[in-house]
Amino acid sequence: MKQKTVYICSECGYNSPKWLGKCPTCSNWNTFNEEPEIQSSRYDIITDKNSNIKQHPRKLYDISEENETRISSKMHELDRVLGGGIVKGSLILVGGDPGIGKSTLLLQISDKIANDNNVLYVSGEESLQQIKIRATRLGANGSGLYILPETDLDCILTAASESKPTVMIIDSIQTIFKSDIPSAPGSVTQVREVTHYLMRFAKENNITVFIVGHVTKDGNIAGPRMLEHMVDCVLYFEGERTQSYRILRTVKNRFGSTNEIGVFEMKDNGLAEVKNPSQMLLEGRPENVSGSTVVCTLEGTRPILAEVQALCSPTGFGNPRRMATGIDFSRAVLLTAILEKQLGYPMQNHDVYINVVGGIKIIETATDLAVIVAIASNIKNFVIDSKTIILGEVGLTSEVRSIGYCEQRINEAAKMGFEYCIVPSNNLQSIKQRDDIKLLPVKNVSEAIRYLKKIEDKRNKDIQNQ
Repeated sequence: MKQKTVYICSECGYNSPKWLGKCPTCSNWNTFNEEPEIQSSRYDIITDKNSNIKQHPRKLYDISEENETRISSKMHELDRVLGGGIVKGSLILVGGDPGIGKSTLLLQISDKIANDNNVLYVSGEESLQQIKIRATRLGANGSGLYILPETDLDCILTAASESKPTVMIIDSIQTIFKSDIPSAPGSVTQVREVTHYLMRFAKENNITVFIVGHVTKDGNIAGPRMLEHMVDCVLYFEGERTQSYRILRTVKNRFGSTNEIGVFEMKDNGLAEVKNPSQMLLEGRPENVSGSTVVCTLEGTRPILAEVQALCSPTGFGNPRRMATGIDFSRAVLLTAILEKQLGYPMQNHDVYINVVGGIKIIETATDLAVIVAIASNIKNFVIDSKTIILGEVGLTSEVRSIGYCEQRINEAAKMGFEYCIVPSNNLQSIKQRDDIKLLPVKNVSEAIRYLKKIEDKRNKDIQNQ
């Protein structure tokens, strides 16, 4: 008898008896894949008569509040991203580009945790010998670390039930399959069903499960979008393969804040934590050059200093070119238009190139003033003092608006040895003047530029008087 098939949306998991160009649920185009139809339901966790789990409705005020149990990964940067440590019984998804270091990071975590707990590392892509070679290079020799090269989910869960690990790592979810599901490993049905079983296993046995997910060319986790909704935490490992620094970013966390980041450096013996990202991003910064300034951006609760560079050159074409790396392109075009319209800079005759050094991406508007001043500095060829940091959001009329968490940003700048800080005047009303850094309030972009020129003139006079 011919196997019945259905069409499943890879984004939301919607089932359709026939192929559709546009999903009626998530409105995405060309996302339906043909999969074998599963006759029996496997989502009987609560209704299973043989199960020991019995759930009944309870009143909210009768439920006792208990703190979630966490274990330390022995890596401060990872614990920060997870909100203070690994929550027992949680399901964590780790995604990233091929070769970025996902397996390296998880093997290092396994080794550190395995000194005090049992860890089961399941690999569907490498043999025992290949994992041993990588472990030797990383110096991993945890006494409680067990390796299992397996792709059959039933065998994996049986081995985990026998060894009872504290943490189990699945590398990767696209290679694991359930034998009674008639579809290939990595298909929408397999990924969804396997993740469901792993989630059930983690909750019932209070075991933390890390799963590695491949990403598409767009940078999203491969497979159904509902995979990210099923797990408790989603981590993305970012960075350029040609650079040594990596950023671990959380975009979903049921047990902590989102948008936290951890910074690592890829070395010969694995990933090393970067305790002070600001110092790392400012290393080698040129001094006494135009078009270079320092911004302070917030990643979660962590303030990070980064250098923004701007280059303006006369255009050789009819339409001037705009390029931005590390900041939103539309925002860069908007700031360039403000310079031209409100301050009279000849931007229509110049190409503008903006770059955030170090591969970091800035998505907040609190760095607007620094970016617009960097452009003005390069086109007018005046130098921004290297000990000055600039904070503020810029409106369309060139006014400088207040920003959030201003005091935390100023504290980070003072810690890094900056002497001047240009801040929105509205923010200064709630911040006292300090002895370690001088605060200069501004209301618009023109005031900020005048302050910068005065600071540079004072610096030049001090040099001449020495």
